[in-house]
Amino acid sequence: MHAMNWSAFGTLGAMALKQMDRSRQARGQMMERAGYGPRPTPSSTVHREPGLHLRRYGAQAAEGPSVLLVPAPIKRAYIWDLAPERSVVRRWTERGYRVYLAEWEPLPDAGAGQAFGLADYADRLLGACRQAMDADGSSGHPVLAGHSLGGVLAAIHSCLHPDQVRATLLLEAPLHFGPDACCFHKLVQATPDAHQVAGTFGQVPGAFLNTMSALAEPQAFQWERWMDRWLSLGDPQALATHMQVERWTHDEFALPGQLFGDIVECLYRGDRLMRGELEIGGRRIGPQDLRTPLLSVVDPRSKLIPPAAVLPFHEAAASPRKQVLHYEGDIGVNLQHVGVLVGRSAHARLWPAVFDWLDGRVES
Repeated sequence: MHAMNWSAFGTLGAMALKQMDRSRQARGQMMERAGYGPRPTPSSTVHREPGLHLRRYGAQAAEGPSVLLVPAPIKRAYIWDLAPERSVVRRWTERGYRVYLAEWEPLPDAGAGQAFGLADYADRLLGACRQAMDADGSSGHPVLAGHSLGGVLAAIHSCLHPDQVRATLLLEAPLHFGPDACCFHKLVQATPDAHQVAGTFGQVPGAFLNTMSALAEPQAFQWERWMDRWLSLGDPQALATHMQVERWTHDEFALPGQLFGDIVECLYRGDRLMRGELEIGGRRIGPQDLRTPLLSVVDPRSKLIPPAAVLPFHEAAASPRKQVLHYEGDIGVNLQHVGVLVGRSAHARLWPAVFDWLDGRVES
């Protein structure tokens, strides 16, 4: 794969991709008007600042342990709360948890919005969530649960603050990168420094991220989605979930240039977290710094986040209590990568197993 000439790509290409974002968002809004929007659980705002909206679900006076759900900072957070029967939020509230969701929000195109990096999301903003939860009456340290790149943020935060987190739950979170573990490896090697790429955009459009993802792993982002729709046709409930996820896929927003550069260079190219060389706020961290109980969920079939991207970090973590659970897939999830959040079998079998582990009913 030849190196891409990003300087030649220029302003016109960036404008075209941003227009594609607007077109995709408009299509998503049409789907929502057709009845495929989310049906969220009622929530209250606990804290808000640029880039972050912290939601609480359930009554403020609810007792019990707390959990902070950490989505990936690319698309909207409601994939965790898609519909009552497919809501991870509801599974936690049914178990008596005080549930908080870190909902990432778009930032301004210019100025400070471009400068939000990995340290802001993984340390400062998640730290602000924990402080707001304490002020809201949350008792004890929270469970941190993250999916995909949200799992990366949760893992980094747990490494930085292991004494402030009850347990860390990582759902198909890529934490080891390399030729054997990352479908984006060849693409990353073919590009210049990602901060240079981000400089073309200011903020990196969702359409660019979608295109690069489809180039790197067409099976996960194209063929599996088409096959899932075909297999869902005979099951109205599966088809409804498939279309709700389809609507969600059109609801991305731009990634801050600094965050994009940090993720690509520090993680995808440098594998610094796995190597124990990731620097956040003047501290170097790695798996040896993750000392909370750790539960990792992997999809053995996944080419997007294969077990090789998860298990080396899990095994190297200093956690005193560790467990790996497998997600085996579902029909009607559109993207298998989000099946752990919206899949029928995930809600029937995987999440009860997660709660059994948290309650100490499963030997690690």
